[in-house]
Amino acid sequence: MNEFYQKDIISIKEFDKEQLEKIFVSTDKIMKLQPIERREISKGKTLAYLFYEPSTRTRLSFDSAIALIGGNSLGISDISSSSTQKGESLADTVKIMSIYSDVLVLRHPLDGSSRFAAEVSSKPVINAGSGTEEHPTQAIQDLFTIRKEKKKIDGLKIGIVGDLKYGRTVYSLLYGLGNYDVTVYLISPESLRIRSDSVYEIKKRLSFTESTDIEEYIDDLDVLYVTRIQKERFPDEEEYLKVKGSYIVGLDLLQQMKNDSIILHPLPRLDEVSIDIDSTKNAKYFEQAEYGKYTRATLLGLILNKDGF
Repeated sequence: MNEFYQKDIISIKEFDKEQLEKIFVSTDKIMKLQPIERREISKGKTLAYLFYEPSTRTRLSFDSAIALIGGNSLGISDISSSSTQKGESLADTVKIMSIYSDVLVLRHPLDGSSRFAAEVSSKPVINAGSGTEEHPTQAIQDLFTIRKEKKKIDGLKIGIVGDLKYGRTVYSLLYGLGNYDVTVYLISPESLRIRSDSVYEIKKRLSFTESTDIEEYIDDLDVLYVTRIQKERFPDEEEYLKVKGSYIVGLDLLQQMKNDSIILHPLPRLDEVSIDIDSTKNAKYFEQAEYGKYTRATLLGLILNKDGF
């Protein structure tokens, strides 16, 4: 029996190490299948996406993922052209979209939105970003990238740098890393440290060291995960301007890192990772984006098929 069949994916906290490893093994399998074999996995199935926030990679990777396994997609990527402009509630929109599809992907600016959607939807709901909470499929993609590029996760030293307060990818990644034996360094301006209300729960899963200095542990890291300082999430633009450009990963910093270290970024980026890094063997953020297509295809295949694939 496939335990992921018809499962909502709202939080990475709902996955243990064994489940994550099953997803990773299935992703390796899907990557090795011939295109004609992959297209049989979810042939005739429909994914609906409902994006109340702008997105490029996440929405298009879900489009690409469902197409990869033989399904199709439809949805709303611009709410200004939808019935939400007429005052339609999230509940009604979700109910209607679930009628038209087999699985629903939601991105919404409000905390709790995906969990609420899962309660009212007749089809499985995947959280593609809910407020400042989580982005679970990004975390699965990130963990798979680390596993693929470093051949393991256990035993690694991982630095996460940038906006740790508002960055929902950070929280999902930390919760996911809590299933592994890793050393974690959190590097941010004082004003962008991880939120105090989340520290207790994260510390139940893993220990971490906080710093404001990116160079303090840089030579010890196996993985450097860089995040964008998100202007759109600051309630006060003046506060954003104070921390803008706090960390820039360039060739000078790369020279201080281990030769086999990798640099990841959930994207989009501004200037926090120099384009000079792109051509180095350490830069793995574009591979990371590609892996997202396969991990999401795997999740969709498992959700939509009772016996797996």
